[in-house]
Amino acid sequence: MKRSIVAVAALLFGTAAYAYQVTGPVLDVTDTKIVVEKGKEKWELARDKNTKGAKDIKKGDRVTIQYTMTATDIENKTPAKKDDKAKAAKADDKAKK
Repeated sequence: MKRSIVAVAALLFGTAAYAYQVTGPVLDVTDTKIVVEKGKEKWELARDKNTKGAKDIKKGDRVTIQYTMTATDIENKTPAKKDDKAKAAKADDKAKK
C-alpha cells in the first residue's frame, strides 16, 4: 500500500525518476549523509539542505527513507553498429504509428 502511495505521488508531481525506499535503524547521521542498516547491509545515502523530513534524527532511530536514483554521467562503452541503428529506427517508426 505504501509503495502505491509513493507511485501515485510521483505521478502527480511529474517525477520521471523511480521512487524507492529503505527502512531500518540509523547507524550514523551527519548534515551530508545518513547510514541505515537494512538486514546485514549498510545503506549510505547523501542528504542536503533540500532533504525533507525530521531534522532531529539521531543514531538508533528507526527511519524510512524515500529516495531516487539519478544518473550523473553516462559513457557509451559499446557504440551501436549501423545495423543496430537501422533496426532501432525501424522500431521507433513502428511505435510512432
